Amino acid sequence: MSKYSKEFKLEVVKYCEENHHGYRDASKFFNIPSVSCVRKWVRRYREHGVEGLLRNQKVSYDGRFKQNVIEYMHTNHLSLQETAYHFKLGNHNIVGKWERIYYEEGPQDLYIEQRGRNKKMSSKPRKKKLNKESEEDLIEEVQRLRMENAYLKKLQALVQERTKPKQSKK
Repeated sequence: MSKYSKEFKLEVVKYCEENHHGYRDASKFFNIPSVSCVRKWVRRYREHGVEGLLRNQKVSYDGRFKQNVIEYMHTNHLSLQETAYHFKLGNHNIVGKWERIYYEEGPQDLYIEQRGRNKKMSSKPRKKKLNKESEEDLIEEVQRLRMENAYLKKLQALVQERTKPKQSKK
């Protein structure tokens, strides 16, 4: 349910339209914290009448509708907000999201429902399975590198042992 009723919104809009008051005056008179709410209500009322003040209950849109919105916006050179007002969308950000998908991924991706988390995601990352040969090769390489590392450590210890007595004589 919306914070303000349809009747209250209509009263605020008529206060602005009929009495020629500004948005700021209306927000102060009706104790509305945001001037942008009043501006949005007046704009929707001008565009769609009383229906524009009703909250849009439609939550998901089909791909054809999304594509029409983006194409209409570009043919008429409208902004995201103007397009959202024209199509009675709740938020102009959704138009921006559709536009990004349209140009980055193509219009066909607007037909794919992309809400929510990916169903294939799990909390632990999966280990990739290697074929038997590559797994054996990797094990052999690890063993060879460990042997080489151990050899180098022993060599370094011997070199340090030889240089130690010479340094102590000085």
